[in-house]
Amino acid sequence: MNWNISAWSIRRPVPSLVLFMVLIALGYVSFGNLAVTRFPNIDVPIVQVRVYQSGAAPAELEVQVTKKIEDAIAGVNGVKHQTSAVTEGSSVTTVEFRLETNQDRALNDVKDAIARIRSELPRTIEEPIVTRIEIEGLPIVTYSARAPAMTPEELSWFVDDTVVRALQGVKGVSQIERFGGVEREIRVALDPDRLLAFGVTAGDVNRQLRATNVDLAGGRGEIGGREQAIRTLAGKQTVADLAATMIALPKGRKVRLDQLGTVTDTTAEPRTFAALDGAPVVAFAVSRAKGASDVVVAADVARKIEELRKAHPDVELKLIDSMVAYTLGAYHSTMKTLIEGAVLAIAVVLIFLRDWRATLIAAIALPLSIIPAFWAIDAAGFSLNLVSLLAITIVTGILVDDAIVEIENIVRHMRMGKSPYRAALEAADEIGLAVIAITMTIVAVFVPVSFMGGIAGQ
Repeated sequence: MNWNISAWSIRRPVPSLVLFMVLIALGYVSFGNLAVTRFPNIDVPIVQVRVYQSGAAPAELEVQVTKKIEDAIAGVNGVKHQTSAVTEGSSVTTVEFRLETNQDRALNDVKDAIARIRSELPRTIEEPIVTRIEIEGLPIVTYSARAPAMTPEELSWFVDDTVVRALQGVKGVSQIERFGGVEREIRVALDPDRLLAFGVTAGDVNRQLRATNVDLAGGRGEIGGREQAIRTLAGKQTVADLAATMIALPKGRKVRLDQLGTVTDTTAEPRTFAALDGAPVVAFAVSRAKGASDVVVAADVARKIEELRKAHPDVELKLIDSMVAYTLGAYHSTMKTLIEGAVLAIAVVLIFLRDWRATLIAAIALPLSIIPAFWAIDAAGFSLNLVSLLAITIVTGILVDDAIVEIENIVRHMRMGKSPYRAALEAADEIGLAVIAITMTIVAVFVPVSFMGGIAGQ
């Protein structure tokens, strides 16, 4: 008599029952912990290098900064391609690595490459910022802020300082992007005639301002018997302080900055605009972190927004867009399809076998087989999304195929006059290994898919 798992389970039902009870418990708990997302999480290793130099022309940045950064990154292992965008005062280089590249290693390699050429870059630039870009799709929720009693500057500062800080503390929030509003800008308008009269250029003034308006680390020193960190704070605190900055002129002379032009506290030229019902507002979009649930993060953000509404009744915070409705729609639609498929499969067993006992076995076997799968999904780090739920739906049909073959053979033996125990045992001995072989053949077909590369493989 050949050994197979079906016959072993029939002879020793207690271990099988205990095993399934444990798996069902794990699957039930895991189902509640699984993140609900619209699509699977995709890891695309992308690193971005940002360099800022106030007032620098795009052509100047391209030659002195961007080109050198691109050449340094070109030698990093695993780079697929890189793109750069240069605007006035800003150089942004985005590096995309091959999908099999480790994200942490890619980030460190780019940092090392930038560190090696740091001495070749202009001293007047700000320290290069190297960050990893996580792509998690579109923002899940977008809110608007409107306050008739506030100026655009005050409302923009409220969103940046109060709302964004509060939402950054919400678990699962990855990024908050503001649209509309204004940015504060201290503008120095130099008078060409005065510059010519004093014999100084705009570039000279810019370099001196950058050199004097900066905070520097001063090492460590012993103060009061204790070692303390020393930091030189040279940043200007007010517009008046900035206007009073002394600018060195040729032949050792000096002049105040406001003698070369005007220094005003104003707002930068708006680069984004947001409107709701025809009225300008300040909008902010919230993106989730990798592995977080769209539904949970959106609910937590909504609770935090409600707290902000109560704390600041003069500001109207309104939800204007949400991707969660689409996520929940896809989730409920797929779950409905899964349940309908299971019910139809059970109906097929009843119609063709015409045996209530066989139908009951199929009805019990389906959830017992599906629920533990949620534990495996959770352990593998996957989420409940359109792809994973459709995969379970497809597998449901395969489970019913095996169950029908096993049950039909058991019913055939029972019609020979054998007891249910003997009929189940002999039927399992006859075709148990064949059923397992058929299932493993299907598994073997899908195994190569799990090793597929690229976004489709993920």
